[in-house]
Amino acid sequence: MLRKLALVLLPACFSASSALAQGSFNQPRLDSLLTSLEANHRAMGSLTLSQNGKVVYSRAFGQEQPGVPATAATRYRIGSISKLFTATLLMQLVEEGKLKLDAPLATWFPQLPNATRITVDQLLHHRSGLHSFTSDVAYATYMAKPQTQAQMLAIMSKPAPDFEPGAKFEYSNTNYLLLGYILERVTGQPYKQVLQKRITGKLGLKETYYGGPIDTKKQEAASFRWSGSAWQPEPETDMSIPGGAGALVSTPADLTRFIEGLFGGRLVKPATLEQMMVLQDGYGAALTAIPFGTKKGYGHGGVIDAFQSSLIYFPADKLALAYCQNGSNFPLNDVLIGALASYYGTPYRLPDLRPATPMALTATDLGPLTGTYASTQMPLKVTVTAAGTTLLAQATGQQALSLTAKSKTQFIFEPAGIVLDFDADRHTFTLQQGGGSYLFTRE
Repeated sequence: MLRKLALVLLPACFSASSALAQGSFNQPRLDSLLTSLEANHRAMGSLTLSQNGKVVYSRAFGQEQPGVPATAATRYRIGSISKLFTATLLMQLVEEGKLKLDAPLATWFPQLPNATRITVDQLLHHRSGLHSFTSDVAYATYMAKPQTQAQMLAIMSKPAPDFEPGAKFEYSNTNYLLLGYILERVTGQPYKQVLQKRITGKLGLKETYYGGPIDTKKQEAASFRWSGSAWQPEPETDMSIPGGAGALVSTPADLTRFIEGLFGGRLVKPATLEQMMVLQDGYGAALTAIPFGTKKGYGHGGVIDAFQSSLIYFPADKLALAYCQNGSNFPLNDVLIGALASYYGTPYRLPDLRPATPMALTATDLGPLTGTYASTQMPLKVTVTAAGTTLLAQATGQQALSLTAKSKTQFIFEPAGIVLDFDADRHTFTLQQGGGSYLFTRE
């Protein structure tokens, strides 16, 4: 819940109890974590850690396709990590004088709302005010069907802006889909060709490219959801839709080489990279700050279908981490904490990954909790319903999620680390996720 059906920035905040002094890499502990994740059906995917350009850890676990084990060569859809590739390509054009950050969107797409007042820079920093097309209820009706650029422009042009250009930050996939289209207009080439010429060809990234229908011959992974008894394949987004906002396929090994190339001066000049790292409301040019204790990292996350991914670079240690997963019944954030704590040799207790034991409730217990809830803290509404003795929650434009009862008032959705605490008397619930707390009131 509260996860867009595709392409959102994952919460990227890690905590540590004390200042970090790097110890020895506790590889057995990291192995134990991934082994336990797989054995308890909590996650499957692939992780790479690279230090100073040398891979120090690589492991794939779980399935690539039904009945096919994942390997280091398995390729995953990376969702919004694609935005960092798009931003890098655009900043290359800025360096070459082929594109100006203050150029108005109307230069290419005057039909978009406020196009004369929205700049390329505002698109890069999610400050355009353009409504995210993935937030609309209608998105679920066409996400698996091919769409032309003209069709997507018509879809994005229809909603009223969410706010005035430059007024604030609000993550919107519309921004980066448009930036991908601008990239094509400025270069006169399809996105996939620009990507190969300017990034993947330069760095020798043979496993990174613009995706299409999942191709098993290329060792491309399917994504899965845990049904309670088995991993079930998920429907796939048609890759004509996400474009520069989230259409790339890669491996963790390639992703670490990409971010090492970016921070190593092989793709943009140091001054340009510094410009990309300047954060406005926590977001730069497709880079966000990702701290781990006293360590300062930068990167981006991604979600598309049931794929989740994270790419992080810690400049002071020249450490790159890339994690791609195609099935999850456990918070991705907690996997990353375990990986980083193991690498830095900091105290860390392996989590209890045994499935949560639900409390047995009746339809009478659930009835007072149902209804449609809204919050002043976020634009989504959440409809809570009961199916027999199971409570379901469905956010605007998203799939209904089956919640696990921990008590008569507390319910969880473990794959996303969501906790809902209900107060039936006040007709409210508090949603906790990623360190945030949000109050919802029944309408």
